[in-house]
Amino acid sequence: MELPQEAQLLRIFIGESDKYKGKPLYEAIVNRAKELSMAGATVLRGILGFGAHSRLHSAKILRLSEDLPVVIEIVDTPERIQAFLPHLDEMITEGLVTLEKVQVLYYRRGE
Repeated sequence: MELPQEAQLLRIFIGESDKYKGKPLYEAIVNRAKELSMAGATVLRGILGFGAHSRLHSAKILRLSEDLPVVIEIVDTPERIQAFLPHLDEMITEGLVTLEKVQVLYYRRGE
């Protein structure tokens, strides 16, 4: 797959314990992106954060939170990102979704 130099970054902020149809929401989002042949997705687990309810979610040495912040990043063409948004709207009941323009420098597949 080729990505144009001008692309978009979709960033999704959710909680690690969020579910969609009984499965972790972050897995459901990444699986849907793969089904739709998007360029790729990455899930990042945070160590501290808060959202709309202002509850702190943190990972302490002696206490591991069961609801750490999770960020999913997807870079693709504006058209493919726009086509993906209705899927997110269906899946996400609580969280934040942002979109920004990015410049793709390299998108390489190893041999």
